[in-house]
Amino acid sequence: MDVNSILLKLQRQHPDAQCELRHETPFQLLIATILSAQATDKSVNKLTEDLYLIYPDLQAFLKLSLEEIESKIKSIGLYKNKSRSIYRLCKILNEQYGGEVPKEYEALISLPGVGRKTASVVQSVAFNIPAMAVDTHVFRVSRRIGLSKGNTADQVSDDLMALIDKNDWIKAHHLLIFHGRKICKAKHPLCTECIIEEECQKIGI
Repeated sequence: MDVNSILLKLQRQHPDAQCELRHETPFQLLIATILSAQATDKSVNKLTEDLYLIYPDLQAFLKLSLEEIESKIKSIGLYKNKSRSIYRLCKILNEQYGGEVPKEYEALISLPGVGRKTASVVQSVAFNIPAMAVDTHVFRVSRRIGLSKGNTADQVSDDLMALIDKNDWIKAHHLLIFHGRKICKAKHPLCTECIIEEECQKIGI
């Protein structure tokens, strides 16, 4: 399977592929990505549109109590866990990182609520550092079309990084997400509209 050919075709089908979490700063992206776990970007954007108007940065968030954070994000799933992570994360950023979001992977994953996917999103989108974030769409599409046989997001991420040129990791991440959202859907994939239908191994369909 020629992964470069697949990416070129996906680029034609999804020329506007990019991060859809609305943000203006690395801090806003970090918070939005934490909120997006087991939630849609659409629901997160709806929440942060108003939230960031009043609390646009770390200093504003530091004024919030844990209970206040809970009340402001309770429309999002797992809001109690996410609130605890955000509350602790803000204090760590202020005390250990001079109020800035770190660029380094190890520093990012040491933060509460930040795993490999979130760290990779922040690195790639906020800082343009090559990384391969694997969410539910990337995981499904990569396995379905035959780019990976991994059983976990980390395994799929490792497989994709081995297959794809490092300079294309960020682009590939966005293309696979868009394809999963718009064409290669979980329950009813639109195979007749898929530009890589001939290459697809249709695993799990």
